[in-house]
Amino acid sequence: MNVLALIIIGAAAGFLATRLMKIEADIPTTMFIGIIGALIGGLVLRVLISVMGWMAGFVGAVLGAVLIIWVWQKYLRK
Repeated sequence: MNVLALIIIGAAAGFLATRLMKIEADIPTTMFIGIIGALIGGLVLRVLISVMGWMAGFVGAVLGAVLIIWVWQKYLRK
């Protein structure tokens, strides 16, 4: 996956994850959450990517972003 695709998928996944977790974040934070989530989700769901294609990558990106938001809210946010 090239960098541009990672940014686009990550931004979309971050947007969806912030809405699912009901947090308000600015655009750069949303993109950062989505990109990090895409990296984590991509690593965890690499097998599904080979089986299902790009949709599995998007699902993994959203799940990874949700995980990052949960960790942020649970442990890092005071």
